[in-house]
Amino acid sequence: MNLNDFLTRETPILLDGAMGTQLELAGLEMGGQNNLTHPEAVLAIHNAYAACGVDILITNTLTMNRIYIETHNLGIDVRAVNQVGVQLAKAAAAEGVYVLGDLSATGKLLEPYGDLAEATAYTAFQEQANILAEAGVDGFIIETVFDLQEALCALRACKRVAADLPALVTLAFQTPKRGGRTLMGNSAKDCARVLTEAGASAVGANCGDLTPSETAAVITEMRAVTSLPILVQPNAGKPRLVEGKTVFDMTPEAFATGITDCLAAGAHLVGGCCGTSPAHIHAIADLL
Repeated sequence: MNLNDFLTRETPILLDGAMGTQLELAGLEMGGQNNLTHPEAVLAIHNAYAACGVDILITNTLTMNRIYIETHNLGIDVRAVNQVGVQLAKAAAAEGVYVLGDLSATGKLLEPYGDLAEATAYTAFQEQANILAEAGVDGFIIETVFDLQEALCALRACKRVAADLPALVTLAFQTPKRGGRTLMGNSAKDCARVLTEAGASAVGANCGDLTPSETAAVITEMRAVTSLPILVQPNAGKPRLVEGKTVFDMTPEAFATGITDCLAAGAHLVGGCCGTSPAHIHAIADLL
């Protein structure tokens, strides 16, 4: 069964959890560069999530577009880091487990709010999507984006590269108030409506500054305007600054309770973002 068909199954679909904060726990810096410098650590995290019985694994290629790599002076090859990212996820994926190629923000604001031309961003997203598709992903996920226009830009690039592959899009919301809002002020309904019209295969919310239960309120807004599958990947609670470090300390049990609220609100695909671990994903698996 291809991923497009799988997304339409009636029972909920389970995705994996955080990669970045798990790498940090392993004593490494967050980021896709670990695909090249510490592939064994990335593979171990993929394997731990696969052991939870997930349906979908996500590549460790978040922000591994040319713009982000060059502006952050990472000194790594765009093609190599994305290719190896796919290889590592596929190595952990058992039969019947799908792999999504992960794309995210460029780290710069699009014009007129910043100096990044949309055409330049589109070229970078198209390049990354092409590498991910050539490496054999089953679909794309565009996530942790704060600007609807940037999400649309990435979606169009993915659709241009491989129109037959599903493209899931989730934005990061800062507040559940006023219909749910991203940092750029985009409402949950507008995001769901516009992305649906643009050809997304699923829409939803991830990361941001919301608890899982608050994220459920965003899902309710989206469900009112789209018939697409809705994906939710909350953080393990609100981020807190403790001795200069960002901490997410929601227990797996409390996290699963919040996911229950998201499912009741209309979510169909569930997973975790920052601070979540295999224990959190296992708790969702037990719930399902």
